[in-house]
Amino acid sequence: MNNSKITILSKVMLLVVMVLLLSSIFVPMWRIELSAPQYPEGLVLKLHANKIAGDVDIINGLNHYIGMKTLHKEDFIEFTILPYIFGLFALSALVVALIAKKKGLYALFISLIVFGVLAAVDFYRWNYEYGHNLDPNAAIRVPGMSYQPPMLGYKQLLNFGAYSIPDIGGWMLIASGVLLFILVLKESNMLKRFSKSKVTAVLLFAFSLSFLSCAKTEPTPIKLNIDSCDFCKMSIADGKYGAEVITVKGRTYKFDDIMCMIKYGKENSDTKVASYFVNDYNQNNVLIAAESAHFISGTDILSPMRGGVIAFSDATVAKEFQLKFEAEPMNWDTVFTK
Repeated sequence: MNNSKITILSKVMLLVVMVLLLSSIFVPMWRIELSAPQYPEGLVLKLHANKIAGDVDIINGLNHYIGMKTLHKEDFIEFTILPYIFGLFALSALVVALIAKKKGLYALFISLIVFGVLAAVDFYRWNYEYGHNLDPNAAIRVPGMSYQPPMLGYKQLLNFGAYSIPDIGGWMLIASGVLLFILVLKESNMLKRFSKSKVTAVLLFAFSLSFLSCAKTEPTPIKLNIDSCDFCKMSIADGKYGAEVITVKGRTYKFDDIMCMIKYGKENSDTKVASYFVNDYNQNNVLIAAESAHFISGTDILSPMRGGVIAFSDATVAKEFQLKFEAEPMNWDTVFTK
């Protein structure tokens, strides 16, 4: 058997890669979602390989007030050349499948990786210029403020939350790269070497742990007398009663009263929350995980919005204040459903 030839299975997978690359041209590649109180249903910007779609007109109208450039397909050469680039990659995948040469597979994979890096750099450049080159004569100017959207993930821009993530076409490109990577490992016999290597298994386990640890969300300290409650809109002035939630997209909502957080959650049940935090009553403006906190509830607890619920990190301290306020002990599940 010729060791320079790829297997039939690899040829089939290359055809799958070709279909994914071609299909990505006809669906959105990336999406930037915008959320704000005045737009409860949110706004979305969809970036295709050859156009911009979504709520473009509304976003352009908002951008005009803060001095940002309006978005038009004609201003981006990328929308002209990207369909041809994806078509060329798809054709290359077909050619490699027909000639069945390992060197062709390796070249295709390396080329796609290089393109991905260059595309990421270009996307960052576009985001930077879009958010920093502002009209000095704009109606709304905030000194020192820029509006660069995130490349990936969540970012707060004034009262707008911006969330950037691959769309269907982007996931197709990612899937193409992953499939090619697997084929390279398979055809170079690296998979067999990995399967026999204990060191590799340890490294993969360590990588998984580090990935999981990076995915954890941490609370953002409440800025007293600056931050406002996202439910009652009152300024958060006391660091003993407050609370905070972090959504799965990374957005933070802050509250001046634990019960404001609970009520906000009931009125916004479609908001997907990753973490809940509450202020430790016995410390000054220190947030702790709600699931592990010890709660008490009573009419003598004069929280800002009269929610009557406070939290503690220490069970003994919670017991002392329970007697002081003649309150009832509660756990997080009880508070959550109150």
